[in-house]
Amino acid sequence: MQDRIQAAIDEISKVLLGKHRQIRLALCCMVSGGHLLIEDLPGMGKTTLAHALARVFGLDFNRIQFTSDLLPADILGVSVFEQATGRFIFHPGPIFRQLVLADEINRSTPKTQSALLEAMEEGQVSVEGETRPLPSPFFVIATQNPVSLAGTFPLPESQLDHFLMRIGIGYPDPRAERQLLERSNEGDRGEKLQQLLTVEDLREMRLAANAVALSPLLLDYVQRLVAHTRQSAGFHFGLSPRGSIAIVRAARSWAWLEVRQHALPEDVQAILAAVVEHRLRAATDGDGRTGAALAHRLLTEVDVF
Repeated sequence: MQDRIQAAIDEISKVLLGKHRQIRLALCCMVSGGHLLIEDLPGMGKTTLAHALARVFGLDFNRIQFTSDLLPADILGVSVFEQATGRFIFHPGPIFRQLVLADEINRSTPKTQSALLEAMEEGQVSVEGETRPLPSPFFVIATQNPVSLAGTFPLPESQLDHFLMRIGIGYPDPRAERQLLERSNEGDRGEKLQQLLTVEDLREMRLAANAVALSPLLLDYVQRLVAHTRQSAGFHFGLSPRGSIAIVRAARSWAWLEVRQHALPEDVQAILAAVVEHRLRAATDGDGRTGAALAHRLLTEVDVF
């Protein structure tokens, strides 16, 4: 299995050049059973990564372009009266897929953003008084532009907390950008990606990651990290229990991807920034500390043992 996973990472790297760590973090999020938020400037490869993951795993995929006039019914679906049968027939919305790309999620209104909450938390949606299950597995990759750009609605903390991880893509290094320029006339290379894994493989990966052992000392370390956010000056509020569980889930998956059956402090440190940055805020908005700076502070101020 590990050889096939590495082959899948290499396959995605063909279209997202020089972003090996970001690909591994996205894969770690999928194995953990969480949802992924990708925040970066337009044109950095956010959508490319989502398409590539769907193609390599052979997942049923749909893209929802979020705009200011998008309504919850446009996502969840709606019942339409059919005269031929004399009854209402439910037409599922685009969310009824295994992998859903919520593209530029922060360009829609908070009401529309909240339509994803139940789906992300419980794997189901309630439409017109009836609960409808979503496909399994169900994975949301949401992209958002920085809130400093025009036409964006910041995601509230309650929505951000439902994403297991938030990552950025970043500018390519000079070598990768040169390759992009040389391939600029080759069209969409994502269409040529091979399917190397299956839905059943993903289920097996999740079961294997959940079986990774956690020592009491490692859990002590996680608790010290979480307690530091709740008790130290400089943090507006501490990590929630959902946040602490997210650290453990992601650390387990990262350890498994590193071909280990037990998690180490290094696994916690590898995923910590992606898991906690979007959950942390500085105590004073004007002090200039970002989520990344607060995550770095955790790594430097909290002892491993």
